[in-house]
Amino acid sequence: MKILVVGAGAIGGYFGGRLLEKGQDVTFLVREGRKQALEKTGLQIESINGNAKLVPRLITINDSGETFDLILLSTKSYHLAQAIEDIRPFVNNETTILPLLNGIAHLDQLIEAFGEDAVIGGLCFIETTLDDQGKILQKSPSHQLIYGERSGERTPRIEKVRDVFNGANASFELSTQITQEMWHKYLFITTLSGITSLMESPIGPIMELDTGRHTVESFLEELAAIMRKMGAPIQETITTDLANKISSLPYNMKSSMQRDLEKSLPLEADHLQGYLLQHANGMAVPILETIYTKLRIYEKNN
Repeated sequence: MKILVVGAGAIGGYFGGRLLEKGQDVTFLVREGRKQALEKTGLQIESINGNAKLVPRLITINDSGETFDLILLSTKSYHLAQAIEDIRPFVNNETTILPLLNGIAHLDQLIEAFGEDAVIGGLCFIETTLDDQGKILQKSPSHQLIYGERSGERTPRIEKVRDVFNGANASFELSTQITQEMWHKYLFITTLSGITSLMESPIGPIMELDTGRHTVESFLEELAAIMRKMGAPIQETITTDLANKISSLPYNMKSSMQRDLEKSLPLEADHLQGYLLQHANGMAVPILETIYTKLRIYEKNN
């Protein structure tokens, strides 16, 4: 399969790099500045799971003329509209699009742009960043990418994707319940990002206080109630499961949203917390309203 990875940043660069390392036909769609930098340094991965220095094939939006079988999309939600326009020239009627964004709202945007059949489900669990030289740094064991047909079917195309992913030095996992898994991660990441950003604290000090733990548990229940009202296929025990998962996180763990807030960077508040608030429709969700208000005030001031 011809694979196009949109961007060569911390997530796309890592998983695309692992596929390239395996010997797959991978091309990276990048900005001109990143292209020039990578042409000098190569795509470098420094990871607890194994280092790699690769020579990637690079194109920019000015290099249209070919299409791809599979497109990996891991942009931030506030860059999605532009990313959709950037990849249009590289999409044909058989192209499969695998988004790795947090949340759910991006699915509707991608389906509207490319059609119901083009978009499969996906998510990832990985802590990774770029250093000042553009090297990809990945320091924790987890490097998991989960994907599957949103219908749960084992279609011929998803089996082809599985064959391409198998054997790469990362945990590529085919799921027949990808839609449920995306909603579960949405609940997890929206809670963790919202609480740590509101409290301006890593998760450990929050969870060691009875009031902090109660706030996390109540927030999970608020969000789950909205999701159930929306018809989301979440498990009955998911709020308890995620409360336990959050309790087991490293003491100094910060969400990426909290880190972005500390650096005065853009946030995904509308895509995560805001999307659910829009669907609350009169439900009592005081914690969600408080968190969203804080994030919106931050965005107005930055």
